Amino acid sequence: MTGNFNIRDSDWDPLVYHHSIHTDDLLTIADSLGLELSPPSNPGPTRFTDNPRDSNSVLDLVFIPPDNLGFGKQILHPEIQRPSDHVPITVEVGIHGTNIDINRWSIKKDSEEEKNFISSIITGVKNLDTSNIGTKDGLENSIQQLKTTFDHAWINNSKLKRITKHSKEWWNTECSDSLNRY
Repeated sequence: MTGNFNIRDSDWDPLVYHHSIHTDDLLTIADSLGLELSPPSNPGPTRFTDNPRDSNSVLDLVFIPPDNLGFGKQILHPEIQRPSDHVPITVEVGIHGTNIDINRWSIKKDSEEEKNFISSIITGVKNLDTSNIGTKDGLENSIQQLKTTFDHAWINNSKLKRITKHSKEWWNTECSDSLNRY
């Protein structure tokens, strides 16, 4: 979580001698997300004022998990801050090399399951009782029948598929071989 929080506070700005009432709220939100204030490796102001009567300040903050490899490694770049009055900050964030499985229910295009799905829908629509559709209860009953038709058709014909980077139909052995050679 990063950004210009517009909170001047002694917790992160050595030129400020007070504690803002908003700091506790910000820190509580960060803590609820498992984040902590991550100090830059080269501390300094993140906002430079054009008014000589005002002082430069630290308003831009970075909150990341304390066990993240990038904690405390962000860098302030005051040398490239113009035309903005805020200093650009680069943040290095470590990303764990975990595999995230994605599963989706699907029906393969042009398959026997797709034909059965469509056939089930057509049959269900043909058999839909619309004799009492002129009343609210009759309409709700017809809608429920239609929903049940679609639900049963989907449950009976779809399959759980694991989605990977190779899940596209265009991916073939030649693609795998090329990737392995690369």
